[in-house]
Amino acid sequence: MTTDTRPPDTEPGAETDASPGRRRFGLTTVLGRQPLGIVFAAPYAVFLAVIFAYPIGLAVWISFHDYFFTAPGVVVDRPFVGLDNYVEAVSDPAVRKSFLNVAVFLVINVPLTVVLSLVLAAALNGAIRARIFFRVSYFVPYISASVAVVAVWLFLFSNNGFVNQLLGPLAPDPSWLVNKTLAMPLIALFVTWKQLGLFILLYLAALQGVGKELYESASMDGAGKFGSFMNITVPGVRSATTLVVILSIITGANLFTEPYLLTNGGGPNGASSSPVLVMYQRGIEQGNPDIASAIGVLLMIGVLVIAFINKRILERD
Repeated sequence: MTTDTRPPDTEPGAETDASPGRRRFGLTTVLGRQPLGIVFAAPYAVFLAVIFAYPIGLAVWISFHDYFFTAPGVVVDRPFVGLDNYVEAVSDPAVRKSFLNVAVFLVINVPLTVVLSLVLAAALNGAIRARIFFRVSYFVPYISASVAVVAVWLFLFSNNGFVNQLLGPLAPDPSWLVNKTLAMPLIALFVTWKQLGLFILLYLAALQGVGKELYESASMDGAGKFGSFMNITVPGVRSATTLVVILSIITGANLFTEPYLLTNGGGPNGASSSPVLVMYQRGIEQGNPDIASAIGVLLMIGVLVIAFINKRILERD
């Protein structure tokens, strides 16, 4: 005998809300099972949309139009020009040189940042004297104002600076910051030193997840400190290394303050200019925001491609 469990007013064959084949559409479908999470995430989503998504979309739109600055409220025609802005940007020797300069910067800065920050983090993670003092010392340059830190490096590496006086006849001629060969490598060293504290903290956080029993087992098996470092520490912080590499690439791509202050706007003769600095010069100083936007879009695409390749290489099995 079969018992009919349908409500009295339900017609035979009709589907109820509890029927497996019926999909209810309502607030739960739109907001999910925990709508309160949307409320907490909404401010950050709005922040991303206003600060990142809208400017990127506007920059892409400007890069495909003949765009120029006008007085507020003035309506002018800004015709679609296709890839003309991109062709002009790529044809500009200053733009090509700035991308080459940032490539030199990344070749020096990224490996040096990864190696130094990981080695120093591993050392600071051990039982050493004045460990807190050293951690704070490495982090202070990162939170210091760039103008103040640049003043120190100008004192060290100017024509009559402390380093040249220390080297005497071995000092380079022309000096460091006016030498077209040494200017960009010196900026890369400066940025590496200034940003090192942040990446040391990232590695220190990652090292907390590497079990100490692994080092004890390796020691019992006869592994030395270098062997434990290469076979336990390096693989154990691989995810942090991926993050450090990506952040270092983004830092290099956004290079502006250092060449602007250290080499007086990318000198000598553009040897230390960066794409962001050229964007500023073309967009603000020369009044060509459409060309500057095209440079920015090319830079963004390049950073995304390089970051994706590095992520796949570092995270592969």
